[in-house]
Amino acid sequence: MPLRRRFTAFVYLLMFGLLLPHVAHAQKKPASAKPAGSPALQSAIRAGQLPDMRWPNFSDYRVQIDNFYKASNYSLAWIEAGTPTDHARQMIAILSAADSQGLNAEDYDGLRWPDRISKLAAAHAPEDEDVFDLALTVSTMRYISDMHIGRINPTHFQFGLDVEHKKLDLPSFVRNMLSSPDDLTHTIAKVGPPFAGYEATRQAMLQYTQLAKQPDTEKLPLPVGVVYQGGYYDHMPALAKRLQQLGDLDPKVIILADAIKYDDPLMGGVAHFQSRHGLPNDGNLTSDTIDALNIPIADRLEQLKLALERYRWIRYQFTSPPVVVNVPEFKLFGYDGSGTQILSMGVNVGDAFDFQTPIFEGDIRYIVFRPYWYVTPTIQRDEMVPSVEEDRTYLEQNEMEVVDKDGKVIASGAISDAVLKHLKNGSYSIRQRPGADNALGLVKIIFPNSHNVYLHDTPEFKTMFSKAPRALSHGCIHLEKPADLAYWLLRDKTDWSLDKVKEAMQHGRDNSSVTLTKPVPILILYVTARAQTNGTVQFFKDIYGHDVELKAALAKGYPYP
Repeated sequence: MPLRRRFTAFVYLLMFGLLLPHVAHAQKKPASAKPAGSPALQSAIRAGQLPDMRWPNFSDYRVQIDNFYKASNYSLAWIEAGTPTDHARQMIAILSAADSQGLNAEDYDGLRWPDRISKLAAAHAPEDEDVFDLALTVSTMRYISDMHIGRINPTHFQFGLDVEHKKLDLPSFVRNMLSSPDDLTHTIAKVGPPFAGYEATRQAMLQYTQLAKQPDTEKLPLPVGVVYQGGYYDHMPALAKRLQQLGDLDPKVIILADAIKYDDPLMGGVAHFQSRHGLPNDGNLTSDTIDALNIPIADRLEQLKLALERYRWIRYQFTSPPVVVNVPEFKLFGYDGSGTQILSMGVNVGDAFDFQTPIFEGDIRYIVFRPYWYVTPTIQRDEMVPSVEEDRTYLEQNEMEVVDKDGKVIASGAISDAVLKHLKNGSYSIRQRPGADNALGLVKIIFPNSHNVYLHDTPEFKTMFSKAPRALSHGCIHLEKPADLAYWLLRDKTDWSLDKVKEAMQHGRDNSSVTLTKPVPILILYVTARAQTNGTVQFFKDIYGHDVELKAALAKGYPYP
């Protein structure tokens, strides 16, 4: 196997973007120490509380803030001769504009800085300088961390996304920043996600911020049944106005007040809207389409802000181009070494109620052609055993067999009472034999994880992929084009062609494994809004309620979980 190369000079854009360089923060020599600061400053740091702030409790940053001030003998960092420095004013401007990054300026005392500056301009006590300096340091560290790794740790939601590995050394970063002659705006801009998709989504958020200042158009009544081309809908002018407000219909289009016949150009506008919202884009006017059109712009704006938060959870560097699954979009994407998207396909994901697909990252390591399906203990207990109790030939009818813990086949026909007892207590398990009717189809793609989740083919894809939404599985991810993904993963093995992959699936050896030359990163993410680099903004249903949970956590303020 070739030696594993680490592409440490690159980051790969996740979810629809371009390759961008990761800019490392150079370490600069700290400025020389100033005279020792006041005991009041040290006391406030030890307490981890500053009542003057919007969020007074900074205990989660207390150690970092103490290390920052300790390096300069607790001298003030943002004030000289009783006056805020140029760096202080630059930083305050950045904090006050936090909303433009999808953050909340009030998390960083956005409205409090003018009064603090005015207080220092007049006769003031030394303690006022301590409060100003400490508040600005706390706000700065919070802002830098929030931009870099997000406000909420994804592990709070049991997501397997690790932000710990990319945390910045905040005391060093801020000291170096203040000792640099560079404008702080330029320095701070480097800490956010370096993905073109992130910036496109941020620009969309700014666009929807302006849209949200306009009143929403009138709510559209639901149609009676489905309105097809040539059908009738009594609210055509209102429909046109909404589509024009959202950018899906040319603003020059004029719909007469008494128009009721549904046809182009309105039908084309509806199809464009549907394509951006995860709906069948046939242009037919359905209840689902009207429901999506009626969602307030303010709610769409909130989705974009949540998407920016989730972008910050993603690692910024990868050993090789990743595979990305966006669960609410029901899509999988693959990228080449330049970061260009070269693979896209539909997926089915876990049922929203009982078998949600977990959100995590891992490494794809091998592919299994014509696999066995080893039934999970939960499915065996809750679904298979009751079916066997009802019909002792159920397993035989479905190409299944009973095996012991060593994989030895115990029964493949009618199930006896003794075998059923072992199935009930879990000492025996069930597997389905390889073949076209196997629940995993003809190939599965493995990235070892504690959830027992993997990518796989499905024998029912022709019907399953025609349904929307496609939250149908037991948690695994069903692939629309399994052969294409397997071939892409094996592309550096010159003896593997797409035809060979298809041959291995259809006629190859049962349960045959092929190890990848090197692991391929995979990210299973959950983003209900995103913008492409061409400006197209897309929204998807919050199928698992994760948006609701994230919004609630953010509403609580600091210290965030």
